Amino acid sequence: MTATTSRVNPNVSAATARAAAKAANENQPVTFGKALNTALADGLVADDSVVIFGEDVGTLGGVFRITDGLTARFGAQRCFDTPLAESGIVGMAVGMAINGMRPVIEMQFDAFAYPAFEQVASHVAKMRNRTQGKLSLPLVIRIPYAGGVGGVEHHCDSSEGYYAHTPGLKVFTPSCVEDAYLMLREAIDSDDPVVFFEPKKLYWSKEQVDLEQLARDYEAKKSAPTEGRARIARAGSDATLITYGPSVSTALEAAKMAAEEGINLEVVDVRSIVPFDDETVCASVRKTGRAIVVAEAQGFASVASEIVARVQERCFHSLAAPVLRVTGFDIPYPAPTLEKYHLPSAERILDAVDQLQWEA
Repeated sequence: MTATTSRVNPNVSAATARAAAKAANENQPVTFGKALNTALADGLVADDSVVIFGEDVGTLGGVFRITDGLTARFGAQRCFDTPLAESGIVGMAVGMAINGMRPVIEMQFDAFAYPAFEQVASHVAKMRNRTQGKLSLPLVIRIPYAGGVGGVEHHCDSSEGYYAHTPGLKVFTPSCVEDAYLMLREAIDSDDPVVFFEPKKLYWSKEQVDLEQLARDYEAKKSAPTEGRARIARAGSDATLITYGPSVSTALEAAKMAAEEGINLEVVDVRSIVPFDDETVCASVRKTGRAIVVAEAQGFASVASEIVARVQERCFHSLAAPVLRVTGFDIPYPAPTLEKYHLPSAERILDAVDQLQWEA
């Protein structure tokens, strides 16, 4: 290479280079965890009243690193650690929300939240009703939940039923990267308390999503609302799989396998457990005439049970077979080596599909 030659192409401007770099970044897959982290950061930027706290969410960035970098970026007044006292965390959030702040708290693991349930059931869920609407509680309780990560008991519970059964709470659980961002932004902006269940096995899942564009659309109110809105994750015509959170990917896997056998399954992602979208769910069931509800939580007195009841009541004359369930078993969460037998699988779903009275 001579002294007069250059490694820089003079025909490539700085603006072109920046555009190319931006395009390269946009083409990078985004993890579910990154979408949540971005939603939290954007929520902090959008509203000075938003604060984030919980066990190890500050310097460490949380056990699953969902709050990674937020303390460094926004300071310890906006994102900070607390003692290991879940009831105290929720109680402090109640007081802050009453006084005009928007706390977003993390319960670290699903079953770790049980000591705080009295605060949730007695105060978080009842404050608006108790004060005849004079006080609202705009707070978010983030709960990493469910199995599929080889965890032990107290680390893999599907506890959504307790909260869904408690009037006064909204209960969300996203299953894809785009919803992880949008639903958490909506939860932060809600004037009522939201219990936000994050399927921990999805934290490392990746999808092609432009988070910057997603954020712009949300800020401009161009995004379709997710609260109280189910989504059709896969269109089909023969039967409907109704599911949410960590079980959506399993249902999609089952639908793919069923297609190889000539059965076209529709997959409905509930995503907003409370409020529940009867319209979308029932429209799908009326179209297909058959339905199976899939969830990791145990089946007895569960969210899955409620969905079955709602579908049976509203779609009875459209059903060609009883609505079935594929759920976790009615046992405490098993040891890591046994969880694969406990959790719904594509094979268990297909066994249920075979029971939908096709001969009729």
